[in-house]
Amino acid sequence: MRDTVAAWLAHAYTALGLLCAAAIFGLVVEGGDGAFRLAFAVMVAATLVDATDGWIARRARVGEVLPGFDGRRLDDLIDFQTYTCLPLALLWRAGVFPGADAAWLLVPLVASAYGFCQVAAKTDDHYFLGFPSYWNIVAFYLFVLRLRSPWPLAIVLALSVLTFVPTRYLYTTSAGRWSLVTNSLSAAWLASLVAILWWWSLSPRWLVVGSLAFPAYYMVASWAVTIRLSRRGNAPACADTARSPDRLH
Repeated sequence: MRDTVAAWLAHAYTALGLLCAAAIFGLVVEGGDGAFRLAFAVMVAATLVDATDGWIARRARVGEVLPGFDGRRLDDLIDFQTYTCLPLALLWRAGVFPGADAAWLLVPLVASAYGFCQVAAKTDDHYFLGFPSYWNIVAFYLFVLRLRSPWPLAIVLALSVLTFVPTRYLYTTSAGRWSLVTNSLSAAWLASLVAILWWWSLSPRWLVVGSLAFPAYYMVASWAVTIRLSRRGNAPACADTARSPDRLH
């Protein structure tokens, strides 16, 4: 009985992401600078839940205790909303892609759907395969940096294309060679995001631009891993996602 309760509580913790998604949706519909600021804050909260629910699910042995309930599907449903649909909707609502340019947001939407449905989305050596649909991060920086056209469109299209390219990307919540360094840097990066959200329009430009160091590190380190492994002749073997409680994020 205790194991069953613990397993359901683990799933309930994952389901907190649904509450985050509902809150983000309401804030995006409301619109306005204050609402968008709060929406990004809730996205951070949703990401923290997603980063920790896999560990909790493994501790609770949810697959063994509740074999009839697939927590991966619940996780994927939530992630597709909080990492893709809602951040892209925010970009549209905030006018980052004005007028006819908004139609281009369908490209990352479709690319992300492709990525989420790939059986080989995660390799057995603990990497994502293809750009892992971090559109919440993309949306945050496109919003706060207010880049001029055509840079927002170029960035979104480039990252959409990378979803289809079988390049390895660091899987920060899984054990691996880069996990300690990456998780340490991500903690500092998270602190910078909290500071930006706190100060918002008063945030110094150097803080916003400086916080891009971690996403830049993530991309460069991921490509470096891909190059190193390709030189060694390592093929991107597919993980057994049927046993993985957290498939993409």
